[in-house]
Amino acid sequence: MQIGFIGGGVMGEAMIKSVLAKGVAAPADITVSDVSQSRRDTMNERYGVKTMADNREAADGAEAVVLAVKPQDLSKVLGEVKGLSPQQLVLSIVAGATLDSLRQGLDHPCLVRAMPNMPAQIGEGMTVWTATAEVNQQQRQMAQSILAALGEELYVSNEKYIDMATALSGSGPAYVFLVIEALTDAGVHIGLPRDVAEKLVTETMLGSTRAVKVTGRHPAELRNMVTSPGGTTTEGLLQLETGGLRSLLLQAVIAAYDKAQKLGAK
Repeated sequence: MQIGFIGGGVMGEAMIKSVLAKGVAAPADITVSDVSQSRRDTMNERYGVKTMADNREAADGAEAVVLAVKPQDLSKVLGEVKGLSPQQLVLSIVAGATLDSLRQGLDHPCLVRAMPNMPAQIGEGMTVWTATAEVNQQQRQMAQSILAALGEELYVSNEKYIDMATALSGSGPAYVFLVIEALTDAGVHIGLPRDVAEKLVTETMLGSTRAVKVTGRHPAELRNMVTSPGGTTTEGLLQLETGGLRSLLLQAVIAAYDKAQKLGAK
């Protein structure tokens, strides 16, 4: 598959690394454009892909054109690559960029909008995506193969779910990292060495998440399995509920969703 990446930043590099690792494309099949000479040199040295400063040159001849630029740079980029072939698929991971804004900016109908998250950088991401009606089955399969290289992918039929995914899975790693940080600090506070606390917390988070996925049980059921009447976990959970942890997480997701909608409305 011939893929042209417009933008070789952190997420662009993550996608390049993943599609190469999963055999979706070979280095000779990938072109990357970026404004930074150092980033272009890095992409070439690390992955053997062809790099350039010209965005249009990177898009020419590509079956899939991936837009991986900052939101503030999108308008300029759209003008530079406008006039693509009807057979070319455009896959955007630009936060807040709606399908309608992409269609207008590119005057191009075959569009995919995707929201990957930070763990995609290590091939453990969660990406939610949608496509315009003009995207054919072959192009959908291309998009799916690119996004699946980043980890798990989920297609949604309505674009409104992308902003919701932005608030939940897009921003979600930050919420999880904050919990990991707080639990680690708590372990240190009660007397554990920091390296021991970090090990306990990260493995507990991994194992607990895996338990939800593998068992298929509701998290509340699994929580009850850990919670003995009058035990230590009961006391800890009481403090979390009293402090409003559940409500705070809900408010955080709602606030992130509202912000995502505002970005899309600009």
